[in-house]
Amino acid sequence: MRHDQKGSIPANHLLAVTGLGVRFPTPKGPVDVVKDLSFTLDRGQTLGIVGESGSGKSMTSLAIMGLLPKDAKVTGSILLNGSQTVDRSDAELRKLRGDSMAMVFQDPLSSLNPYYTVGLQITEAYRAHRNVSRRAARAVALEAMAQVQIKDPQLRIDQYPHQFSGGMRQRIMIAIALCCEPDLIIADEPTTALDVTVQAQILALMADLQKETGAGMIFITHDLAVVSQVAQNVIVMNTGRPVESGTTEQIFSAPAHPYTRALLNAIPRLDDDLEELKMVQEFTRPKVTPAAVTTS
Repeated sequence: MRHDQKGSIPANHLLAVTGLGVRFPTPKGPVDVVKDLSFTLDRGQTLGIVGESGSGKSMTSLAIMGLLPKDAKVTGSILLNGSQTVDRSDAELRKLRGDSMAMVFQDPLSSLNPYYTVGLQITEAYRAHRNVSRRAARAVALEAMAQVQIKDPQLRIDQYPHQFSGGMRQRIMIAIALCCEPDLIIADEPTTALDVTVQAQILALMADLQKETGAGMIFITHDLAVVSQVAQNVIVMNTGRPVESGTTEQIFSAPAHPYTRALLNAIPRLDDDLEELKMVQEFTRPKVTPAAVTTS
């Protein structure tokens, strides 16, 4: 799907993040939720960012998209197509969002407006960045719905979000994100609320669309099994800091950091004979040996 030409991408990285930090004020003092994060992403590549809840994954994505609350303090550098996005005005960021970069959120039901048809929500996203008529935008919406494998788009374009299943709603979110063919796609836990079968369909769909458009993708998840399927490179985050990064093969075959090993060890396996699932913390606690125990 190519409706326009936005110019060639510079020879440097599509996205270059250097020393990113996100800080929030609190009554007890400032809290750093992202600290000293750096990475690059090229067109056609997928970077996985993994970690437990509260590790800073989503805050990183919101910082890149310029969607953090007003009281957040962002430091460091975010270069998208060679242009700095940190400290840009809201108006400038609105022009970038949906056009040069787009985001697929975790819960499509809360992200879609229940008062508007899905077709209107796709066309409004497209017309916000393209000077076209409603009829032309509707044609793009129909094409986008077909592209994300919505059956009978001519009928379903005038239906409301509650008339779609969870997997179909996520397909609509992907259609909205991709209708302007952004260079960068950020997928924040896009398959968490879906069952395993639908999850596999959505992952395959996103991979196919990425190949077609050549976009770069950041895939944020706590599910290591998912990231092993979609990403070429992985960053592991813990308490706001990157603790390890490398190719997916390196991270999964020879994890170097104890926290990465703990995440991998916490994945339940069919051959494990466990009465209850172990938590990540159980693999990161220092082992106490009898020699280390003293008595008074």
